[in-house]
Amino acid sequence: MPETFRIADAAELAVVERNGFVESRHAGSAVVLAADGAEVLRLGDPAAPILPRSSLKPLQAVAALTAGAELDDVQRGLATASHTGTDRHADVVCGILQSVDLTEDALQCPAAWPNDVETRDALVRDHSPKTRVRMECSGKHAAMLAACRASGWDVDGYLEIDHPFQVHVRETVERLSGERPTVTAIDGCGAPVHAVSLIGLARGIHRLATASERSPFAMHRLGAQLVRAVRENPWTIAGPGTADTTLITSLGVFAKRGAEGVMIMAAPDGTTAALKVLDGSPRAASAVAVRLLERAGALTADVAAAAIRSLDLVVRGGGAPVGAIRPTV
Repeated sequence: MPETFRIADAAELAVVERNGFVESRHAGSAVVLAADGAEVLRLGDPAAPILPRSSLKPLQAVAALTAGAELDDVQRGLATASHTGTDRHADVVCGILQSVDLTEDALQCPAAWPNDVETRDALVRDHSPKTRVRMECSGKHAAMLAACRASGWDVDGYLEIDHPFQVHVRETVERLSGERPTVTAIDGCGAPVHAVSLIGLARGIHRLATASERSPFAMHRLGAQLVRAVRENPWTIAGPGTADTTLITSLGVFAKRGAEGVMIMAAPDGTTAALKVLDGSPRAASAVAVRLLERAGALTADVAAAAIRSLDLVVRGGGAPVGAIRPTV
């Protein structure tokens, strides 16, 4: 059976401390590429295949754009998002669908409650049902549908692995990562997700983060527009209080979490970190990525420390702070 790296091949990435006692450890793999694309740091086994989950969304969004999806900057952010389902997010997704004369049933992702607590509570008080447009991946699905409309492809089967759009996604992933995916699985939202290594994932994100909007190559030009759109509209990629939105706002990085402990982060100069926490826990991933960028010289120690503090990784006992989740890389 295909699988990712094993426990024996992982490295410690973070610990959980309570009153000075290390009660848990998070192990995984990571890689950092410098601004020029050279590999400068490797932990564990970043050459092993992983399922990037939502950290693949920037590459999937570029595939939608190169297939003809016409999106403004805010819509580009939603195409890349694991959003929290606020009214603001839902309105943008509905706008994409309306622009191509489709309803939210066309999304084909599961109906869900918003992850934003305030929004969810308001919907429950109003006796509103779960909807597809509130699902965190709905922006990605809407952008895929817009691409299908632009290219004249069938929208009903657009999530099938052999659909022309999904073939285009796979080819885009191959070109940006420099790898041929070893496995194609089905993500939680119902869309295909392709297994690549952390090195390949970092390479793909690095290419987008260092691309020019004046590039003669559409993939690079549109990738650069995508990264800028997210940096200028951090709320789109996640939502208020989330790690991705918080760090993009404070550091100017490009950050995208993925399920099962995957994280990618590109500093303003293009230095790029990619990591996977092997046990699938996301709680330390953002802080580890910040620390990796600091180790590579893309962030100063003071700036990195302040960013990690903003993630509220405090461990509490009886309601009072007694420790913290701490990167050890």
